[in-house]
Amino acid sequence: MTDQRALIARVSADFSAISQYMARVSADLSALDRMLSEQPQSAVAQPAAQGLPYWPQYQPQPQYQPPAAQAPAPPVPPVVQKQRDEGWIGKLLAVAGVAVTLIGVVLLVVLAAQAGILRPEIRVAGGAALAGALVGVAAWLYRRPGGRVGAIALAATGIAAAYIDVIAITTIYGWVSPPVGLIAAAIIGGGGLTLARRWDSQQLGVLVLVPLIVLAPIVTDGITLLLVGFMLALAAVSLPVQLGKDWIWLHCARIAAITFPLLIALLALSFDDRRDPWLVAACAIGAGLAIVAALILLPRTSNRVLMALMTGAGVLPVLCVALVADRVVAALMAAVLAAVILGIVLVGGRLTGVDGAVRPIWAALSAISATIAVLVAFDGYVAGPILLAMAIVVAVAARREAMARWVALGLAVVGAAFYLSYAPPSSLIYANEISTATAVSTLIASLLLIAFAVVIVWTLDGPDSAMWAGAAVVAAYAITTFTVTAGVLIGGEERGFFAGHMAATICWIVMAAALFIYAARLPRTARSLPIGGGLALVGAAMAKLFLFDLGTLDGIFRVTVFIVVGLILLGMGAGYARLLEKQDQQQDSKL
Repeated sequence: MTDQRALIARVSADFSAISQYMARVSADLSALDRMLSEQPQSAVAQPAAQGLPYWPQYQPQPQYQPPAAQAPAPPVPPVVQKQRDEGWIGKLLAVAGVAVTLIGVVLLVVLAAQAGILRPEIRVAGGAALAGALVGVAAWLYRRPGGRVGAIALAATGIAAAYIDVIAITTIYGWVSPPVGLIAAAIIGGGGLTLARRWDSQQLGVLVLVPLIVLAPIVTDGITLLLVGFMLALAAVSLPVQLGKDWIWLHCARIAAITFPLLIALLALSFDDRRDPWLVAACAIGAGLAIVAALILLPRTSNRVLMALMTGAGVLPVLCVALVADRVVAALMAAVLAAVILGIVLVGGRLTGVDGAVRPIWAALSAISATIAVLVAFDGYVAGPILLAMAIVVAVAARREAMARWVALGLAVVGAAFYLSYAPPSSLIYANEISTATAVSTLIASLLLIAFAVVIVWTLDGPDSAMWAGAAVVAAYAITTFTVTAGVLIGGEERGFFAGHMAATICWIVMAAALFIYAARLPRTARSLPIGGGLALVGAAMAKLFLFDLGTLDGIFRVTVFIVVGLILLGMGAGYARLLEKQDQQQDSKL
């Protein structure tokens, strides 16, 4: 009985010692974890006696001698491994492998056919077998750990190889008709892009589209209408795959797949001076696809500026169809494009995503399209006045929109450039004979330019003196051009020229008088700007009177201009002070 009690006592003492030892180990691990979190790069375990809390040890009774517990082994310092992000190496090698393999497929299809190596059936079957094997291996590799990068590269190579195979049997061997080839190409491209969506890989979608932009023309021996159809079909089937995804680079690849072949085809046909209505229709389809894709994808993208700019790139072929189309057709297409984009901008508040920087970009695109439509449809003598009229309409119709003012200013700059091309400053210095068409265009454009200078300043919120000064300079030049051109048109090259300059100087003085009258009707605090403008006009008129009119005009014109200007100045001097005093009295009485 005594031995049993002694055994129970020893067992109880052993359990107590084990419990205390486990508590000590737990405290050691907690301290070590705290040390590693504070110094992860230089964590070294310290001896327990230097920094760990003291835990009381069990002291067995003297009559029992339990076996001494072994001292715990010191904890092993953790080995901190430096992790390196080397994933880009695998991606780089994968892209290189895609490029090299596809070049090999092109060599198999094209160069082997030219050299007579292997039969066509063997070449096509070999390309198809290689494409299927690559896609199959990609599907197997994707399910393996770390196999995503390689699977994407293999799948992209296989899909592009199959697409090139379809192009070859359609364009080189002629085994299937173009419609059948287009359907097959769309199925293959759509399958590859569907796989990209299933794997949630934008890279796979880009690798399906980009290689074809470079390699497909090699297979078809240049940019052909059939190749353009292939690329349009592929771009169309790539759109549903991107729904709900923020894949901006896939959208860029889609636009590139449309734009590059169309622009090259347009340029090639322009050198041969040929017309191709089918290519014109393809340009319209490409532009429509670019606009529809942008409207669908804008709500989900985080880079709306880039998508808006890529839309401009997508519609660029429509703006270049004048190279291969009739003048009327090209102008109508550009005008329709301008109207469509302008309509989208105007209702942009109701469309998700068409906001922020998208609207200004597309407004500028609409203005560019409208300008190109005018330039294609008309020559410079008609285009200048039309552009100036369009600028006035835009400035008045959307006067509260800063974006509209910039668009109007752009249209006016282009119109003014045409105006200056046939009404340069030299025409105001030397008397030259002018045709009736040029004179009429100059007269109309001068009036429109004056109107635009007034309207654009009127639409601004609180225009400063510099804006008014710029508008005054433009108006003064247009007035002088108008009077001189009208004088030459009515009175002939010499006498009409003199009469026009005489009228221009008088008009400058009349404008100055009008500004002074306007200033007198304003409160005292608001008079400085119109008074300064009036004084500037008086100074300019006096300078013109003595530096140009006195030496250039002769006879009755010189006499008339000096007398009229002098009388107006006398009237201004005598009447302005009286009018100003009367106006101040009326304003004071109201107060």
